[in-house]
Amino acid sequence: MASVPPPSLSGTPGLGVLPDLKRDVLGTIERARRECGDVVRLDLGPPGLRSTLYTVFHPDDVRRALATEADAYRKDTRFYRELRWSLGDGLLNSQDERWKRQRRFIQPLFTRKRIDTYAQGMGEEAETLAGRWRGAVAAGQPIDLHAEMSRVTLRIVGRLLFGADVERAVPVVGNAFPVLGDYARLRSYSAAPLPRSWPLPANRRASRARREVYGICDELIAARRAAGASGGDLMSLLIAARDGEEALDDAEIRDQVLIFLLAGHDTTAIALTFALHLLGRHPEAQARVRAEAHDVSGTPGAADVERLAYTTMVLKEAMRLYPPAWATGRRVAAGGQLGGYAIPPGADVMLSPWVTHRHPALWDAPERFDPERFTAEREAARHRHAYFPFGAGPRACIGQYFSMLEAAIVLAVIVRDHELESLGDRVPLAPRITLHPAGQVLGRITSPARVARRAVGVLPDPRR
Repeated sequence: MASVPPPSLSGTPGLGVLPDLKRDVLGTIERARRECGDVVRLDLGPPGLRSTLYTVFHPDDVRRALATEADAYRKDTRFYRELRWSLGDGLLNSQDERWKRQRRFIQPLFTRKRIDTYAQGMGEEAETLAGRWRGAVAAGQPIDLHAEMSRVTLRIVGRLLFGADVERAVPVVGNAFPVLGDYARLRSYSAAPLPRSWPLPANRRASRARREVYGICDELIAARRAAGASGGDLMSLLIAARDGEEALDDAEIRDQVLIFLLAGHDTTAIALTFALHLLGRHPEAQARVRAEAHDVSGTPGAADVERLAYTTMVLKEAMRLYPPAWATGRRVAAGGQLGGYAIPPGADVMLSPWVTHRHPALWDAPERFDPERFTAEREAARHRHAYFPFGAGPRACIGQYFSMLEAAIVLAVIVRDHELESLGDRVPLAPRITLHPAGQVLGRITSPARVARRAVGVLPDPRR
């Protein structure tokens, strides 16, 4: 094994690169790759309290950490400890036998056949959104794309998780998740996090948000158990799930529900937000998505998504440029070797789709929006781990098909009925647990009647 340590990114003598990470984490890790290479040591915090983070960007090392040597790279990092406090020890955060037990229960609920049955509900919520936007067209007001995508994806996953109880759960989740996400992120960066028991404003806000979201989940689980849990929503299916004679207890069900809420609405909302923003800046790509959607009769269903090939390519390219899960972490329990460098035992490693997806050795003109990167031929020719928005290996996202089905249906319905113009070239970013916009993502839409008339040549396109 190599004994040479990785190069270090320059920082201040007192705090290392901690101030840079807090100010601009994406820019800092991009600078690390640009100045130091594909494996870089980051020193964080003052001497005596200093921690070290190793950033890893090459797809060979992504494969090693997430796939071929996944058992040696564990979710014992400070960030995952913080996330467990906020959102429980569900499938995303758990490890070892607990993770294997949860996977046995949950895997049968995420087969393609079962997920396909959710497509109708996804389409109905997308059509409701498109109908509501027609009023915004009449009012002539800009639309905040991220707020709208967050609303529709939360309604979809809430409906599929909670069934008829969606109206009670969605407002609580929508208010609590941003608070808990920021709290986990900021504490994971801190050299010495203060005790949660101290009556600090951040501690009080996070504790209140946690009580509220845990409370609504526990209340709905108890009510569903009392009613016999006979519905087709995921909460009922989790209650009814069995592995031999074993069943999930209420706390385990709540932990899964919280993770599904995060993964099923927040990440998909981000993918849709940036897909719409990019289409609003690239009218030729938007026209191709619209043409595909018009080729589908009525609301797209699961059987139609294969016909939405270019729409899916747009979503993949949006997630390349703006990966919702912009980074993931692991702890190397016994040490290891990455990129030819020695990584010491107990070291924390960060893998970043944000950087790997923009690596100039892997992607031509990486800043350019080009959905054609995701033709079947070009995907087959590329390193399998140059693109990993859903992770990789045994811990890859179990809801990947759910998310892509949902996103393709929603995007097709929106673009079918509306022509979108983005109001702004660049979107300021706020990397939290996921890659959020720092503010509104504004777009303006054209009357769907005009879009339909232009599609058949009745109106000229003013941009041509």
